[in-house]
Amino acid sequence: MTKPIAVHVDDVSLKYRLYSERNDSLKSALMRRTTGKFKDFWGLRHVSIEVVAGSTLGLIGANGSGKSTLLKTISRILYPDEGTVTVNGRVASLLEVGSGFHPELSGRENIYLNGSILGMQRKEITRRLDEIIDFSGVRDFIDQPVKNYSSGMYVRLGFAVAIHTNPDILIVDEVLAVGDAAFREKCRLKFLELRDQGKTIILVSHSMHTIIEMCDVAVWMQDGHVMKSGTPRDVVAAYEATVSGQE
Repeated sequence: MTKPIAVHVDDVSLKYRLYSERNDSLKSALMRRTTGKFKDFWGLRHVSIEVVAGSTLGLIGANGSGKSTLLKTISRILYPDEGTVTVNGRVASLLEVGSGFHPELSGRENIYLNGSILGMQRKEITRRLDEIIDFSGVRDFIDQPVKNYSSGMYVRLGFAVAIHTNPDILIVDEVLAVGDAAFREKCRLKFLELRDQGKTIILVSHSMHTIIEMCDVAVWMQDGHVMKSGTPRDVVAAYEATVSGQE
């Protein structure tokens, strides 16, 4: 029996405008009589992938290859100029350090804020509050403003909230690299637990060992294109061979 598709990215292209001159005010726009000089840069170009429900997909590639742009497109933070993205299920995304947090609020208050953004009801957050705090490891600072947190504390709290929303699809960028070794191991075990529960996971990692160990499928991206997709070992081998050749 064919498994359902959790995420379908169909021939997606997305472009940015790179400005060489930009008007910072109405006055400068009137004086120059132009909206500014720019060129189009395609962050994604004709990208098509399918993620089977319950599988783990790993994205690899150099910085600027389009991995994070693809994650933001799947998360509906960015919308493609061409093509379509279909997502089936509840999504939780952890894409940037502190995303969804208010710096002036405490860690406890931000759990409620971020949890509600991710679709949780207040009573659901309250029920899981101690579990979220314990997983994050920041209980001693939970009532302090998060603007005083280190980047590692930000990530731990953000990830703890995201995984406790009980998502169907968890999308995680390389931000987990900010955490210490003990927290990374805790995250690895949590990923394996979510996978065993049939959750769909899409992650970006520069650790080829992580991709091979945790993923069912890997996709190598370069310059906004999909260069190769398939089994993690094959894709990682092709990517590393290209990198070695360039070096």
